[in-house]
Amino acid sequence: MKKLILSFIAVGLLSSCVSKKEYLALETTHQKTKDELLAVKANLTKCLIDKEKEQSLVTSYKNKISDLESTVVELKKDKKKTLEFVDNLTVLTKGANDNIKETLIQLSKKDQYIKYIRRAMSKKDSLNLAVAFHLKKELKEGLDDEDIEINVEKTVVFISISDKLLFKSGSYSVTDKAYKVLEKVATVVKGQPEMDILIEGHTDAKSIKTEFIQDNWDLSAKRATSIARILQHRFKVKPSRMSAAGRSSYVPVAPNDTEANMAKNRRTKIIIMPKLDQFFDLLEEKAE
Repeated sequence: MKKLILSFIAVGLLSSCVSKKEYLALETTHQKTKDELLAVKANLTKCLIDKEKEQSLVTSYKNKISDLESTVVELKKDKKKTLEFVDNLTVLTKGANDNIKETLIQLSKKDQYIKYIRRAMSKKDSLNLAVAFHLKKELKEGLDDEDIEINVEKTVVFISISDKLLFKSGSYSVTDKAYKVLEKVATVVKGQPEMDILIEGHTDAKSIKTEFIQDNWDLSAKRATSIARILQHRFKVKPSRMSAAGRSSYVPVAPNDTEANMAKNRRTKIIIMPKLDQFFDLLEEKAE
């Protein structure tokens, strides 16, 4: 019985030794296979990453190509516009040079100057020149005083008259000297019957209040109205052409910090505003 048991034990040990070797061999093979699988997975991952990078580069290049194509299209458009602009500029420059030369020639003589205005009657600059030529000529005759300022800006004539020429101090009653000044103004405006006249009263910043005057607004408005009435009743300027406005002290021409500056701000402004129809009437007048 003991021999039989020992025999079984020997057989078991022998069988066990053979299975362990096979196991170790299999384990080695499995590990090798596992390592190979990891290597394959690593290579696959690297390939995928490289492919993704390449795809990203392709997309980037495609976008750049698209942007460049758009830029080329825009550059072609800009080139076309530039060529058109250069062509137009060349024409305009040639026309401008011709006009300047023509103007210099025409301005040398009065009759030639007026003819030039007639030929250019469709141009805004010629309209302005026509107004300035006719009105300045009349305004210079008799209105030469340091307290009277005359400006012609484009198509509007501004006559600014110091209050000491027109009114008594702090009053809207006109002085005797005012009638001579207003007579000259009336001559100008009646000579241009299609022009409108705006009369503005201006004061300095020093407040005023009397029995008949409420404040600076009141004084400036009454002064403007007084001038309008004299032009209407004494010098026969049509009232339908005139407007009177008081601006108080809110449109100064100098700071109200000295007596001299305040004197500049105390003024009456007469604005002559031609209408478009009048421009063409001026342009159609024949040279005398």
